[in-house]
Amino acid sequence: MLLLGIDLGTSSIKISVVDASSGAIIGTSSYPPVESEIISIQSGWAEQSPEIWWNHVQQAILICNRQYSYNPTDIAAIGIAYQMHGLVIVDKDRRSLRNSIIWCDSRAVEIGEEAVAVLGESCLQEQLLNSPGNFTASKLAWVKKNEPELYAKIDKAMLPGDFIAMKLTGEITTSSSALSEGIFWDFKKNGLSEDVMDYFGFDHSLIPQVRPVFSSHGALLKSAADLLGLKAGIPVSYKSGDQPNNALSLNVTRPGEVAATAGTSGVIYGVTDQLVCDRGSRVNTFAHVNHSADEQRLGVLLCINGAGSMNRWAKARFGDSLSYEQMNGAAAGVPAGSNGLRILPFGNGAERMLHNRIVGAQLHGIDLNTHTNAHVFRAVQEGIAFSFRYGLDILRENDMEPSVIRAGKSNLFLSDVFTQTFVNITGIPVELYENDGSYGAAVGAGIGAGLFKSAAEAFVNSKPVKLVEPDGVKLEGDYLDWKDLLEKQL
Repeated sequence: MLLLGIDLGTSSIKISVVDASSGAIIGTSSYPPVESEIISIQSGWAEQSPEIWWNHVQQAILICNRQYSYNPTDIAAIGIAYQMHGLVIVDKDRRSLRNSIIWCDSRAVEIGEEAVAVLGESCLQEQLLNSPGNFTASKLAWVKKNEPELYAKIDKAMLPGDFIAMKLTGEITTSSSALSEGIFWDFKKNGLSEDVMDYFGFDHSLIPQVRPVFSSHGALLKSAADLLGLKAGIPVSYKSGDQPNNALSLNVTRPGEVAATAGTSGVIYGVTDQLVCDRGSRVNTFAHVNHSADEQRLGVLLCINGAGSMNRWAKARFGDSLSYEQMNGAAAGVPAGSNGLRILPFGNGAERMLHNRIVGAQLHGIDLNTHTNAHVFRAVQEGIAFSFRYGLDILRENDMEPSVIRAGKSNLFLSDVFTQTFVNITGIPVELYENDGSYGAAVGAGIGAGLFKSAAEAFVNSKPVKLVEPDGVKLEGDYLDWKDLLEKQL
């Protein structure tokens, strides 16, 4: 029996087909072959087309079906992971009304900040566990304020993964985890936040039906099955934001366990059974994939917008025709500290851990006679690792003290320079695993379809491929220099 995992990323769609009995990946593909565009009509805006997402999902599945020897009709369930905090709006005919306002878009920051004064600290700290910030609810309020004719046509507002599930099944559903990442969820009352709905003037009909993360979110339509070569009627049995899903893929489901990812954005995500709220909303708390009213499982999320996006920028500007692997090799030839070159990687919208400020990416201390492209590559990776340390200190203020961090061996964690710098500057060992978001989505589908009784059973054979520990290289002085540069901007 096979499971299909779809990972709706910012850069591309990734697909994995997994054998449920062995846990082995028997097919994988991604689309498009070049990184997807982020549409930025104005500074601080970030959009993508939901219809293009759907086209790319189709292409990725069909490529996987062609390239591997499995029978697509043996796929028994589908899981979806998706970029968090985006807004997709559709009319009553299930047509998207505009581009999705995606996770790194900053246009709704002011709307979210205005809501704080009215909703009050008690609501934020005890019920929402977050400030509305530039999350999905605030983005929907932006549409209501600035595009009223479009807003009047909305039948349902949803997250990106809900849209793909709708295309597959014809149904629109959501979950407490999804609503919490949009700042629609009241943790104290364990339901839709009436305070948020009333403040923004949202009609309840805009919110899809709430179902558990691990459950049927609809059955595959015959039209979609025929298009994709799959069997009609199989369930979409799991939907999750990419960071809770990344944690699931690393079997991070119990209090005290911590996951990290360094893709387009950089994230540390720790599980707790406490209602944690950072007073500055610099880190955010959402319902984890296995959260319930009876057994609280919450994910405390530190997000750095400018992680892989900064590395991609460096590749485009300084990498010529180099691959990422070649860039990593060049960076390894430069001494730790990059000979004084410092890079602040915050050029991808408002940074939550910096109080939603837009600092911008910055290069400091350039020596025209010393610094080369390789120095830039290393300084970028060190700057991203230093950003993780800065955020980890905030997590520590919120009583999160990880003894080990799990990460997939992908994206920036493919770089020995980045990984060792991350470990050295945080002082925390990293366990690396051979998996990714699409694998987690496939396994999540198996849990949701009842093929596994729990995440522990689903990942019983999952073992780390590498443990990276501090190697004694001293970076504290470099970090304090970098931190001083950052705090002068705040």
